[in-house]
Amino acid sequence: MTGTPKTDKEYMHLALHLARKAWGRTSPNPMVGAVVVREHSIVGRAYHAKAGEPHAERIALEEAREAARGGTLYVTLEPCNHHGRTPPCTQAVLESGVRRVVIGQMDPNPAVRGGGGAFLRARGLEVTTGVLERECAHLNEAFTTYVTHGRPFLAIKMAASLDGKIATSTGDSQWVTNERSRKFVHKLRAGADAIMVGTGTVRADNPQLTCRRKYGSDPIRVILDSGLNIRSDRRVFNSDSDAGLMVFTRQGAAAEKIREIEAAGAEVIQVKASGDWVSFPEVINELARRQVTSVLVEGGSRVAASALRSGLADKMYLFYAPKIIGGKDAPGMFGDIGIRRISDCVKLYRIKHRRFGDDLLVEGYLRKPLPA
Repeated sequence: MTGTPKTDKEYMHLALHLARKAWGRTSPNPMVGAVVVREHSIVGRAYHAKAGEPHAERIALEEAREAARGGTLYVTLEPCNHHGRTPPCTQAVLESGVRRVVIGQMDPNPAVRGGGGAFLRARGLEVTTGVLERECAHLNEAFTTYVTHGRPFLAIKMAASLDGKIATSTGDSQWVTNERSRKFVHKLRAGADAIMVGTGTVRADNPQLTCRRKYGSDPIRVILDSGLNIRSDRRVFNSDSDAGLMVFTRQGAAAEKIREIEAAGAEVIQVKASGDWVSFPEVINELARRQVTSVLVEGGSRVAASALRSGLADKMYLFYAPKIIGGKDAPGMFGDIGIRRISDCVKLYRIKHRRFGDDLLVEGYLRKPLPA
């Protein structure tokens, strides 16, 4: 079987579907799906379930066993050719007897990119690359950002009225958007390593910052509190979640307050200041050192503005409800980000629109797409 381009895409779509089953559970590894085909029949399929467990290729090939011999392996990401927590997958591919490997995305890690494909070609296998490459790359945009830039993928999520207000002048914000929108936000939380808010959000909304999905796991809770004014009786300290809780504050915070917050179950991390606020790049660098590959910034306006000013934000999820709040004292989505001219405005690319009942989601990236 040589496989037509249409057939290759169909099997790669299946591999992508399998990979998505591990949404939010593989970090710091990528999500990967694999399908083994012989004589137009699927003889093995699998996905990488979590870091430290066998890779998708190995599981699919073990399921196929002798039926893999002479067949084709479809895999969303280039098979690894190096030892990590698990042995290199290229060896398993060779031993399986498949004669063709179809790869969606080449490994984005510059230290290993191309090694798996070249290894297999050098040993006589036919290797096809770039099948549904954009879809495969989109699946692992957080992993790609982490291995190429050494920092987590940063997405900003905000919810507002049509006039851009996230709360009334009294601070009431529950709820601006509807239940369907909030349900989707919990899916985003399930896919993120960490969720980030400011102490103002904790004070006003008293959130738990957990993921309320049946099969979702809670992200690490990250709170920015430059003055360490957070109260330990807030719900975020008193939930049943096993996820980590980090409070970032400026260097020189009061030792007594640090002990109080740590006794409540959080880790207090002191970083350099940027004016009267914690240095956002320092926070991100610290999260990167802890192998956090993705962060969902959920507000408020000051934290979101800090993410934009830092130049580190990658994506936005902007929810709009068909409501008008009005009032000059009602807070907007973003604090001051230093824009003085329209030509300097932050721009979004690769825009998508979705409807959640009456709510509208505008989803876009903060960097221009790479050339096709």
